[in-house]
Amino acid sequence: MAERKPIESWLTDMDGVLIHEGTPIPGADAFLKKLRESGKPYLVLTNNSIYTARDLQARLTRMGLHVPVENIWTSALATAQFLDDQRPGGTAYVIGEAGLTTALHDIGYILTDSDPDFVILGETRTYSFEALTKAVRLINDGARFIATNPDETGPSTEGVLPATGSVAALITKATGKDPYFVGKPNPLMMRAGLNAIGAHSETSAMIGDRMDTDVLAGLEAGMTTFLVMTGVTQPGDTDRYPFTPSKIVESIADLVDLV
Repeated sequence: MAERKPIESWLTDMDGVLIHEGTPIPGADAFLKKLRESGKPYLVLTNNSIYTARDLQARLTRMGLHVPVENIWTSALATAQFLDDQRPGGTAYVIGEAGLTTALHDIGYILTDSDPDFVILGETRTYSFEALTKAVRLINDGARFIATNPDETGPSTEGVLPATGSVAALITKATGKDPYFVGKPNPLMMRAGLNAIGAHSETSAMIGDRMDTDVLAGLEAGMTTFLVMTGVTQPGDTDRYPFTPSKIVESIADLVDLV
């Protein structure tokens, strides 16, 4: 493996790396504290589009993890930025929660079910058959199909839940149209995040718990990648992929001394 430049900025996934089912993972607070003290640019990323960055900041704070709101980057924010670049001031029919609708309102988008430019699918705990039917008909009528992320399942205290990727597959089956996924592993989300903190991929690292999103996105963005064993991907799973992270560690606690 070629020698890489020293790490000057960090991107880390949230669920499975910093927290697990609403509880901080040991070492997460020390890692974030070290980042703040170092002055190095960093972002906490999540493919979950349900919450606004301010909501997530409050949730993390209640767990004892302190992350400024400007250091939180969600697939909803990345989707809004993408749409603002593609079609400023457009219209969209949205299936999702406040994280997504707030991000779209902030860029001046109008949310409507009347001949929208886009159908945007995000995460929600209450997917409605009526809303999905409306989305299918609008896409068939010419609306472009965008989804915040391709995650097929998400975590909960009761077990896995179907997530955006699974619901997108339903819409694709009904319309014959594939969505454009903005979130990880699309390196667009990573590069937009790096740009937001003035960082360069050659001197940046991505920490994640999923081979298929976090590690792949970091790899395709040209970053150093760390896989932790505190989330979705387990030790035996890595052999199923044709790519590898730069390093596999047990948890975020093993990376504190690298900051």
